[in-house]
Amino acid sequence: MRIAIGSDHAGFRLKEEMITRLKAKGATVLDEGTHSEASTDYPGYAHAVANDVLEKRADLGIVICGSGNGVNITANKHKGIRSALAWIPEVARLARQHNDANVLALPARYLSEAEAAAIVDAYLESTFEGGRHQRRVSAIEC
Repeated sequence: MRIAIGSDHAGFRLKEEMITRLKAKGATVLDEGTHSEASTDYPGYAHAVANDVLEKRADLGIVICGSGNGVNITANKHKGIRSALAWIPEVARLARQHNDANVLALPARYLSEAEAAAIVDAYLESTFEGGRHQRRVSAIEC
């Protein structure tokens, strides 16, 4: 599996931890930055991850900022991206199963490394169920 991941300064440490975990599980990781804790703006990293998913350089994306909201909103500006903000594993699982989420947004300031790992695992281990959910997902695009 190919995963694109990006964060701002608030999500930097969590991004680095998730990259280590993903690689240990055999994933190919495309790190879109940031590469330090120096203050930076989140939109560029979220746009880069969304583009990686849309252009099929990555199968799925993960975006991280302090609250998760900024990167989530930014990723969702891209037609074809369905980014979901998750703070517990069940939300991530349902985002994949019911909403065919292709990007996961994480709130770094509100998760421990273990909590984030469980959320990412739930997201990556789930698949879209289709069926009645496909009709709803198809209705998302304007």
